[in-house]
Amino acid sequence: MRTICVLIAAFLSAPAALAQTDPGPRSAPAAAGGPLTGLGPNELAYFKASQATFREVDTFQNGLGPRMNLNSCAGCHAQPAVGGSSPAINPQVAFANLLGSPNTLPSFISADGPVREARFVKNPDGTHDGGVHALFVITPKVGAPAACSLAQPNFAQALAQRNVIFRIPTPTFGLGLVENLNDAQLALSFNANAAAKARLGISGHFNTNGNDGTIAKFGWKAQNKSGLIFSGEAYNVEMGITNEAFTDERDEAGESLGNCIFAKAFNSSVETDATSPAESQSDTERFAFFMRFLAAPTPSTTTPGGSASISRGATQFSNVGCALCHTPQLATHTTADTELSKKPVNLFSDLALHHMGSGLNDGISQGLAGPDEFRTAPLWGLGQRLFFMHDGRTTNLLQAIAAHAGGTDCFTNQDFDQFSVNGHFFQPFEQSNVCASEATTAVNNFNALTAAQKQDVLNFLRSL
Repeated sequence: MRTICVLIAAFLSAPAALAQTDPGPRSAPAAAGGPLTGLGPNELAYFKASQATFREVDTFQNGLGPRMNLNSCAGCHAQPAVGGSSPAINPQVAFANLLGSPNTLPSFISADGPVREARFVKNPDGTHDGGVHALFVITPKVGAPAACSLAQPNFAQALAQRNVIFRIPTPTFGLGLVENLNDAQLALSFNANAAAKARLGISGHFNTNGNDGTIAKFGWKAQNKSGLIFSGEAYNVEMGITNEAFTDERDEAGESLGNCIFAKAFNSSVETDATSPAESQSDTERFAFFMRFLAAPTPSTTTPGGSASISRGATQFSNVGCALCHTPQLATHTTADTELSKKPVNLFSDLALHHMGSGLNDGISQGLAGPDEFRTAPLWGLGQRLFFMHDGRTTNLLQAIAAHAGGTDCFTNQDFDQFSVNGHFFQPFEQSNVCASEATTAVNNFNALTAAQKQDVLNFLRSL
């Protein structure tokens, strides 16, 4: 089967690189998690109040559930500080134990693995699904009435049918800077190196808002337009909490949810009786404010490997072609918030969508993003990140680089077998007209480097 070819291209090219060593995440202290410099007293008060809300562990009495993946924003966004990505110890395991029967821990969730959400590729009738199917349900053990009886999705069946894919949390550091990258500047930067991209087989395009055509920047497939939309969606989809942006309880199976819902109105809304401006915000507004005023991660100039190795690695990163998509620096436009106005944004992303080939195709389309297209993942903060790729399939940068090579040719209606990385299993699925990754040539260029040069690139990446 051509499956073998795909797996060789995506993963088995890694052993040649493994002569080098991923230095691993830089140790504490966290190089991110604080507020932007220059915030005024009122802005800082808003930031701290919003940060406290982001840290809260929600209860079922204030609207958690009836279906959810976890009970706290900070539970998912924790590494290396609040606002980051998946932590070393997955809180979903303890949460499943808290809930009790009928909840069981899905096989793709482990204590040392990443926080994951699950999406089904197709509905039972064969039509496209693509939506999040919450891992857990509310139970009488945590206060639900005895009449509340919900069932978990049948993840074992979905896995057997190759119908489930995974996503892990994206870091939210520097979100306000990203919000203030305007479309004209992004387009100018994207088009500036078109000839060099063409030589390496790189194309790409932006995901855009369906109403006004402006560029969407957030999420694995750049499916969200703003931090506020991302906040409202995550509050509802990940924790089952209704809010002003997403007003309906999530009814995944045509159930009667009435016996399982404590709060009968929006669980998060503006507090009109609040005694201070910061307290008047809804939770979703607070989440967005906190993320908007989070500072960008601070890279290291010396760790790992020393400044000379990091500098050489940055040069090789550009030479092999990685910087054509992972754009090292952009700049915000003029804005009323001086802390965000005309600031450098060392994002290492063009925020565009690129074909990543059959090895990374997840079968999900979102907006203009096709099944094998993903937003160029920002690399700032990568030095302290634990899990890589959209599904968290690896903790090793060398395997992540190899996975960027995707497939080697086009396939039509190709069924892919299950494969595993570091003991975690993944389920590719039927695909149509899936072609090679745009990153294949850049990966080949990396593989052609000397052992010392590869190590310099790894040191550079872990310095970010």
